[in-house]
Amino acid sequence: MTSSTQAPSSARRYARVLSIAGSDSGGGAGIQADLKTFSALGCYGMTAITAITAQNTCGVTGIHGIPPEMLKAQIDAVVQDIGVDAVKIGMLHSPEVVRVVADAIRSYQLPHVVLDPVMVATSGDRLIAQETVGVLVQELFPLAEVITPNLDEAGWLLGRPLEGVDALQGAVQGLLALGAPAALLKGGHLPGDWVVDVLATRDGVVQRLESARIATHNGHGTGCTLSSAIAAHLALGLPLVQAVERARSYILGAIAAGADVHTGHGHGPLNHGHAPVAQVVVQG
Repeated sequence: MTSSTQAPSSARRYARVLSIAGSDSGGGAGIQADLKTFSALGCYGMTAITAITAQNTCGVTGIHGIPPEMLKAQIDAVVQDIGVDAVKIGMLHSPEVVRVVADAIRSYQLPHVVLDPVMVATSGDRLIAQETVGVLVQELFPLAEVITPNLDEAGWLLGRPLEGVDALQGAVQGLLALGAPAALLKGGHLPGDWVVDVLATRDGVVQRLESARIATHNGHGTGCTLSSAIAAHLALGLPLVQAVERARSYILGAIAAGADVHTGHGHGPLNHGHAPVAQVVVQG
């Protein structure tokens, strides 16, 4: 039998990305956004669902966690048959679920793990239990290639509010100190005409990424989409810095293409399919 994350060396296959995340019934975030992103960027998407949410553009009205043993079964089924080139991790609602995911990453030696520590929905609804945060940091931060918190999530992780662009660089170093090998701190929640993100790695890379803010009410699923795009580009063979740059370009295009479209009565989704590419076939 071949390795769980590798196809036979002579096989032609798709670049494979696994999303371990919650389901958004409204289709704008969670695994639905992840699959749309993987497809738009030419990858073959797979899922291991951690929770089902009753959710739309206005908010979250219910969350039902998937039992940890069923989550494990989903991951096992995908990895043992199809294989994985990169992993995007989103909503993990309980310590038991975090441990299942960490055990799977270690057991299968899953590559290119992008961890989006989803804690609060765009609507402001809380999506994670407080006791889960410490387990998430301890178990998964060291296993990730990069973590991608937004400003609020980083503030929660660091135990202090983050205010102003000047706070980003110190905060991203604080995230590295928690055990992550690399962190992309997203500053989109800050006011102003420019959006500033900071990428930093343990080996000394510090990159400031800036773009003009796009005026829109449709920001639902931006974090899910960005982390999924990074995972997709890693699966396609790009190094981390270039994968982040390409992912950021993709999401800016998706926001702009859907900026004036009305979906629902709240925070609408992005246009994930604004510039789709054919599914990429790789060798071995």
